[in-house]
Amino acid sequence: MKSLWKGFWQLADPKIWVASTIPMFMAFAFTFPERRKNSVLFFLLSIIAIYLIEIAKNALNEAVDYLSGADRLIPPENLTPFSGGKKTITGGLLTVSESVIIAVCCYGAAGVLGLLIAFLCDFNVLWIGILGAGLSILYSLPPFKLCYRGLGELAVGLTFGPLLVAGVSVVMTGLIDIKAMVCSITLGFFIADVLWINQYPDYEADKAAGKKNGVVRLGKEKAWIVFAFMFASGYLTMAAGAILIHPAFLLTLITVPMSVTAVRNARSEYDNIPKLIKSNVLMVKIYQITGFLMIISSIVIRLFPL
Repeated sequence: MKSLWKGFWQLADPKIWVASTIPMFMAFAFTFPERRKNSVLFFLLSIIAIYLIEIAKNALNEAVDYLSGADRLIPPENLTPFSGGKKTITGGLLTVSESVIIAVCCYGAAGVLGLLIAFLCDFNVLWIGILGAGLSILYSLPPFKLCYRGLGELAVGLTFGPLLVAGVSVVMTGLIDIKAMVCSITLGFFIADVLWINQYPDYEADKAAGKKNGVVRLGKEKAWIVFAFMFASGYLTMAAGAILIHPAFLLTLITVPMSVTAVRNARSEYDNIPKLIKSNVLMVKIYQITGFLMIISSIVIRLFPL
């Protein structure tokens, strides 16, 4: 039981919940002061539901990657905190069956909360929730296996960007805030970039297991181009937001030098995993800092509208 409990929390990995927390709180900030009655309560329930879906997605992905060999074929010298999944099955903390049971239970609990929010707050949330949960299932589950077909980055970008922001906007106000949706595009690009750079250490294992993600399809030597493209696309979106919505969004450009360093390192050290980790670490920091600045910018927009 102790191993199961430890495996559950290693699988849950709360530190990565920042990926969903940032877009939810950005949308929350955007909805001030148009919030409807009891919306904060439903917002908190939404957060719990999203965290449950994240745990379920991790559990499902862990089981599939173990069975395919993607997590078992990683050379020891390439193992990093950013590779090999959550290491719960390969580390002996959980079995494949236990991971599947955790996934089913967490999806079920999230579904109950989703129905509660839909019937007591706004029914339109249900369709957004079904789409988001569906993408998280299709991400790993055969025969779809989006992350094995080079579509994982798109699924992650859509879910952790526009879908989460749209869902929270509907919960809080009953409407989708167009300005918030513009900002969500940047978050979508950046979280997809986190996934992209984290595929480098797993390259050989993913290729052997038939996991044809973006980096495997392009090859490590060329994959840095897409890494740079997603950075550029995210910053251009924010620059457009600064022009069309509010100059407060220029704050997000503070992370541009860090992004340039991350790309240069990925370009030169793509085959040297110990040195490449610098890009992995920078990417996480860039997402966190940019997300925090976007939340601050969203508050500034509401306090000092143009």
